[in-house]
Order: sequence, then structure tokens, then C-alpha cells
Amino acid sequence: MKVTILDDWFDTLRTLECFRKLAGHEVTVWNDHVEDLDALARRLQDTEALVLIRERTAVREPLIARLPNLRLISQRSVYPHIDVEACTRRGIVISSGQHPDAPSYAAAELTWALVLAAMRQIPQQQASLRAGRWQMGVGWTLRGKTLGIYGYGRIGAAVAGYGRAFGMRVLVWAREASRQRAAADGHEVAASKEAFLEASDVLSLHMRLVDATRSIVTAGDLARMKPGALFVNTSRAALVEPGALVAGLRAGSPAGAALDVYEQEPLLDTGDPLLNLPHVVCTPHIGFVTREEYEEQFADIFEQVLAFAGGNPVNVVNPQALVTRSPDATPTQPEQRA
Repeated sequence: MKVTILDDWFDTLRTLECFRKLAGHEVTVWNDHVEDLDALARRLQDTEALVLIRERTAVREPLIARLPNLRLISQRSVYPHIDVEACTRRGIVISSGQHPDAPSYAAAELTWALVLAAMRQIPQQQASLRAGRWQMGVGWTLRGKTLGIYGYGRIGAAVAGYGRAFGMRVLVWAREASRQRAAADGHEVAASKEAFLEASDVLSLHMRLVDATRSIVTAGDLARMKPGALFVNTSRAALVEPGALVAGLRAGSPAGAALDVYEQEPLLDTGDPLLNLPHVVCTPHIGFVTREEYEEQFADIFEQVLAFAGGNPVNVVNPQALVTRSPDATPTQPEQRA
């Protein structure tokens, strides 16, 4: 198959052990990021299998309509950047494993790194030192403070464990089933969302972005946070009401933020308020960007390509696409893998 990989910015995938899985296929790797529709259509005109790195490139109807040879999109995790209906109409299979039993420890570790960096003012202290000014302020200790985990999935559970190891009180708010899991793991569950917001010294957001969670954190929620609280988001920016975080930071609630995700990505505007407010620590969506995480993720993604090429597609998001395609294109019963 003719396989195209987009947005491999540092030409990392060819250096991974799992890349060997694609031996025998015609693979093209692009190392830049392109949003222009005409340029993307030209790059992908002969592509049969498209490999995406998370949500770096959106694949919508205007692009899909110009890709007559595309048969498969292979990626991992959620897919708000893909027009599933348009793909299904054109018989394009989307394979996206949800890795239900494998938390992203890379994302959990990055979350904790951001918490430490923000609470101890590490970027600001480093900038002060490089400017020849020695110390620039006084940070905060985590031990004894309350870590609020908003959304208790795989990553949230891992971060909760880090908080416990640092001597923090861990408080959880999530949907009912997740609250029950948190309690079973020995964590305290808040009596209400309001009580959770008002008690958290550090509030870390850990939810998938779906229709039910979009803008789930409102301006009113941020206003309820206790004085001096830190808001942490390594999940998705759209979980927060548009504009609410910047407005809240300017009003002092929350007092600070540690962020890896943004409403517009890639965030290249150096004048963006989040990059210029004094009590905000930012990283460029690197929660999953480690070699170990890449090996794990792309082993699955490339296996999905091989399964499709072998006539047994797996982790199919839109099984109706198998019916839409011509009868000899793919089998009609996709397999689901964990």
C-alpha cells in the first residue's frame, strides 16, 4: 500500500523499532505541518493509507473529497479532527485503537512536571538566573495541599498516585462510575462539584473531549477556585469554556495555570495572553511526545495498517465504511483489539 505519514516534525518515526512493520509498503513521511488544502491534496493524492499523529492535521470533507485513492486512516485515541461521516460515505475506514488498559504514563509524567514547575516557579527562576538576577520569588510546597483530579480515567488515576506519593490529599470529581473507582483506589471523593472546586489547591483536568465534556469547565467554575489555586490542563483545551481561562487568570481565579493544550494548535502567536501572563507555565502539547510513548502508540497504528492491508481491519470506528466500499475492497467484519 501507499502509506503517508503527516506531521512527523523531528523525523522520529523512521528511527523507531516499530517502523520496520511497514517494510514492503511504499511509505512517505512529511516532517513539516501544512494546513493549506491544495498543498495537502497534492501531497495525499496517491495515498491509500494515511497515518496521523494525534490531532495535528484535521481531515475534513473538503480534503477527503479530493483523495480518491484513500482507503484507510490509521491513528490512535480520539478523533475529533476527522470527519467520520464524510469518510464513511466514501468508504474510507478509520482505525483508531482506544488502548483501554494502557494509560499514557508520558502524559501523566508531563502533568506532574508542569505541577512542579508551576508551584516552584522553575521557568521564571531559570529566566531570572540567566538574566543575572539570581532568585526572583518564593514558591510553594505540595505536601499537605489538596490535589483535585477532575476526571478519573487512566491518566487521572496515575496523576492521583503521584500526588499521594508527594504527601498530598487527593480529592476526585468525575462521573459516578469513575468516582466509585477512585473511592475503591482509596482516594477521597468530593461531595459535589462545587465542593471539589473550592477545596483544590491544584486542580488537574483529565477527561476525553466528547460532546458531553466540551466546555465542561465554565467561567463560573474557575471563579469558585480557592485563592492561590493552580489550574492544570494536559488533556484538551476545549474542555474549558472558550476565553474563560484567560479571563479567570486576569481576575485572579485561578491564580496560575500549567498548560500543554490550547484552543488553537499549533500555538505560534507569541502575543497570546497565555504565553505572557506571569503565573502561567506552558509547553507545546508534548504530553505524549516521548520515544517510549511513540514506540507503543505507533506499534498499534502500524499494526492497524497491516491488518487492513491483510484484509482484516481492526479497531474500526466506522464499520459502515466497509459496506460502502466495493465488495472486493475489504472484508465486512472488523476485529476489535484492546
